[in-house]
Amino acid sequence: VDFALSAQSSERLNQLGQSQGATLYMTLLAAFAALLARHSGQTDLVIGSPIANRGSQEIEPLIGFFANTLALRVNVQEQLSFVELLRQVRQTTLDGYAHQDLPFEQVVDALNLPRTMSHTPLFQVMFTFQSAAPEAIDLPGLTVRGLNVESSNAKFDLTLGMGQGPEGLGGTFEYNADLFDAETIDRLAQRLQTVLEGI
Repeated sequence: VDFALSAQSSERLNQLGQSQGATLYMTLLAAFAALLARHSGQTDLVIGSPIANRGSQEIEPLIGFFANTLALRVNVQEQLSFVELLRQVRQTTLDGYAHQDLPFEQVVDALNLPRTMSHTPLFQVMFTFQSAAPEAIDLPGLTVRGLNVESSNAKFDLTLGMGQGPEGLGGTFEYNADLFDAETIDRLAQRLQTVLEGI
């Protein structure tokens, strides 16, 4: 399920984040957490988020997949204003970045979480953000173009992928069809769009 925000709304979200020392990623994550708390009735949320994990200069020239997953815990209390929630998410995210080199599997092992085939350990909701469009690849004698690949298998119960382009922010929800129906996710996307524009 896809949705989009205008360039004007996107810029205002960016400005709000900057006024609080937060990135657009942190602002969007805070809004997503607020929406999840409202819909789930849960105030203590753990949201997974991938991180490139190329913080060390020694691995910059290497080719390979160095991604890791951060499990970000957000406590969404009703009495918090959005700015207060954003400050909390900012600190949580910065704390996560400080420990990004610790492999997610080691975190799961250290917590001694029970493993099950029905869901991932520690979190069931993922948030991703791509702040820039992929660069064009220029290969002599070849034409390269990206392909949109439809995924028929949800990796998590719910994933929100957002990206920023010249026309503004866009987002896509991927969901487990055994848990959610299309109408529910359509409503969730509309509500997230309303929340982001209202912020």
